[in-house]
Amino acid sequence: MTLRGLYVPLITPFAPDGSVALGALERLAHDMLDAGATGLVALGTTAEPSSLSAAEQAAVLDRLTAVTRDRSARLIVGGATIPRSATAALTLVPPFVRPGEDGVVAHLTAVAARSAVPLVVYHVPYRTGQALSAPALQRIAEIPGVAGIKLAAGGIDAEVIAFMASPPPGFAVLAGDDAFLSPMLALGAHGGIVASAHVATADYAALIGSWSPTLGHRLARLSLALFAEPNPTVIKAVLHAAGRIPTADVRLPLLPAAKESLDQCLGLVPAIAASPVR
Repeated sequence: MTLRGLYVPLITPFAPDGSVALGALERLAHDMLDAGATGLVALGTTAEPSSLSAAEQAAVLDRLTAVTRDRSARLIVGGATIPRSATAALTLVPPFVRPGEDGVVAHLTAVAARSAVPLVVYHVPYRTGQALSAPALQRIAEIPGVAGIKLAAGGIDAEVIAFMASPPPGFAVLAGDDAFLSPMLALGAHGGIVASAHVATADYAALIGSWSPTLGHRLARLSLALFAEPNPTVIKAVLHAAGRIPTADVRLPLLPAAKESLDQCLGLVPAIAASPVR
């Protein structure tokens, strides 16, 4: 199973009373799939999972499981409870402790051995504090039960280029830094886990389906604008302005996006939507 295509890590929309707006979440899920997403990610960082109660997390997961089952779409799940029906579990490289490359490989080997579903390893060193060399990434890719990696190295350096030169057959590399999606596709990535694809979803799907530098440059500008403040604050502001979610609310420690950030995105979206894919 090679995980290819566009996966959208869904936000958690909130109602005016502060509860999870499950109806809006379900509509967003269908919208993403209708616009060409291959699958969804439930309870990723974009969903603000640390601010959700266990009951809220379960409700979100139940709703997205039902949508993806009914649509025969793939579902990657973050969090501690992974249903057997999930396509894969999004598993973070151990954060904060910086166990070293051998420790990371040993940890992921143990997690994969006891997991009921394949793993997608999430490598994001600017959050975890743990750098990984190309040989370490290769070792991770060879762990039984690891199906792919969400590669969000904060840029494209020599280690990323070396790893992308020879990933194992059947192993999926999914771009995880939205602004670097286009160059990662050019290097051979199989797709992406792209929070920016809440907006202009069809364009991100088209870029992954048939790489175009022109479209890639335009979407990179949109991604940079959508990440001008901590994710998913700007994305929520744009979706609310478009009438797609009931509020732009986030939960602490996040704060709502500034109007300037919203205005910048709204200035980019019509131009992107009207631009031909070449």
